Amino acid sequence: MVLETEIIYQQSIPVLDVKYHLCVSQENAVKVDVSPASNVVPVFNQLRVSTESISTETSLFGSTVSRSEMKTDSIIEEAVAKFIPVVRSGSCADIGPRGSMDDDHIQIDDLATHLGFVLKSPTRSAFYAVFDGHGGPDAAVFVKNNAMKLFFEDATMLQSYGTDALLMKRLEDTHRKAFLGADLAMADEQSISSSCGTTALTALILGKHLLVANAGDCRAVLCKRGVAVDMSHDHRPSYLPERKRVEELGGYIDDGYLNGYLSVTRALGDWDLKLPLGSASPLTAEPDVQVVTLTEEDEFLIIGCDGIWDVMSSQEAVSLVRRGLRRHDDPQQCARELVKEALRLHTTDNLTVIVICLSPVESIVESCPPQRRRFRACSMSEEARNKLRSLLESN
Repeated sequence: MVLETEIIYQQSIPVLDVKYHLCVSQENAVKVDVSPASNVVPVFNQLRVSTESISTETSLFGSTVSRSEMKTDSIIEEAVAKFIPVVRSGSCADIGPRGSMDDDHIQIDDLATHLGFVLKSPTRSAFYAVFDGHGGPDAAVFVKNNAMKLFFEDATMLQSYGTDALLMKRLEDTHRKAFLGADLAMADEQSISSSCGTTALTALILGKHLLVANAGDCRAVLCKRGVAVDMSHDHRPSYLPERKRVEELGGYIDDGYLNGYLSVTRALGDWDLKLPLGSASPLTAEPDVQVVTLTEEDEFLIIGCDGIWDVMSSQEAVSLVRRGLRRHDDPQQCARELVKEALRLHTTDNLTVIVICLSPVESIVESCPPQRRRFRACSMSEEARNKLRSLLESN
């Protein structure tokens, strides 16, 4: 007696409809004969058996995975697991057309050594930040000078680095608290005017993880095989989610300015524009935080103040840096070239940018598409054109 077999298939894998002929013997262990024979493996969760007919053909429409696809996925996962960024960086800052320099930045390629400890595993750690002050440089300088205490008060947390999501969540919380802590500290700092503030963006590299925190209109851009991937949002009144948040909290936008005064919707300091402590304010120091796992496709990271991004798109900056690295493999020179290009495009602000390489230059060169051969244009005399026309017409 032959049993009718029904396969309940799993939906989580891409679906490929195939008809199978199943023959099940009742006498011994269940045997499934799949036809046609191929390198396709059916994936299923559950087997149900009924005795309503002697023999039957059961059509299975479900998800299947080819062995070649499984092998490819395994190779990709293995490459991601093995990839560790090769971190090096370069920076450039320029006063631009302004009368004073209100930007500041932090550039630490070896965070563990800077903090004075050795990681238990051979894990690279690095930390970078850019600050764009307004109302003077005092707020930006204050956050820079206190950054290590604010962001890495519990340095032992980095020593216990692992791939577990719990640690990364703790790091996210730590960065949020650091932004808010710096904001509160400036409220009590007598040397900083209540009309002085700063935007801030930080980038922490820990092993193969990248954490970016941002409050304001500085920007972080990741180059993924030549494609620009924004790792932050510009917190400006023109950004609709920010405009909605501001208006829901009682603020308003006047001619592109928060409450008619400030061109950003998130900043540290500026306590003359914030509500009393403990109250939700249209202007906030709460950062957006993003965490990603880096892969061999991630070539470099650019972080910079808005003096760069006011005149250059993320993709334009990535393309410029990529060309520079292929030419001279010097992130410091790339940073200078970004600043030079922004000045050529008539930026009206201070300029600060850091270029952080994550992969060796060889991988960048290898990923570049082959260049098409270019031919030099040339002109023809009137006599030559007439001869060519006559020749074509005769044919």
